[in-house]
Amino acid sequence: MPDVDQVAYEEACTASDIVIMAIPYTAVADTLPQLADPIGDKVLVDATNPLNDDWTPLPLDGGLSAGEVIARLAPRARVVKTFNTVFADVMTQAGLDRHGMRATAFIAGDDDDAVDLIAQIASEIGLAPRRTGPLINARHLEGMAHLNIAIALGQGGGTDAAFVYG
Repeated sequence: MPDVDQVAYEEACTASDIVIMAIPYTAVADTLPQLADPIGDKVLVDATNPLNDDWTPLPLDGGLSAGEVIARLAPRARVVKTFNTVFADVMTQAGLDRHGMRATAFIAGDDDDAVDLIAQIASEIGLAPRRTGPLINARHLEGMAHLNIAIALGQGGGTDAAFVYG
C-alpha cells in the first residue's frame, strides 16, 4: 500500500478542486458546517445515503434529500449527488462491467458545469454517467439506493448488484 499523507479535513478541502462527501450521512451535520468556508464554491459531490444504523432509510425533516441538506450546510458549494447508488463491491474495473454494459452513475445537480465535470470523471473511472436533472432529484437517487440496500441486505441479494441504464 502506498504511503498516504494524512491531513485535516479543512486542509484537504482547501487544497482540492472537488470535494467528495463520502462519510456516513449521520456524521454530516457535525462535519460539514466547519468545512463550508474551505469548500466555498467548489464542486461538492454528495455520495451519502440517509441510513439508520440497521441500514434502513433515515427519514429527513421536510422530506428533503441528504443532497439538499448538504447543499444547505454548504450554501456556496456546487453540490452534485452521485455514486450513492453504486455499492463499494462494484467499484472495480471488473465489477463495473455488467455483461458488456457499464454500471450507471446517476447524477443530479443544479450547476450544469459541475454535473458535466462529474459525469466526465464518472465515465473516466468506468461508470456510465446518467444525468437526472436538478438536485431535488437526489430524493429519487437516495430512494434507489435504499431499494438496492433492501434487496442486498434484507433479501440476501448481495452487494455486487448495480443499476444499468441502457
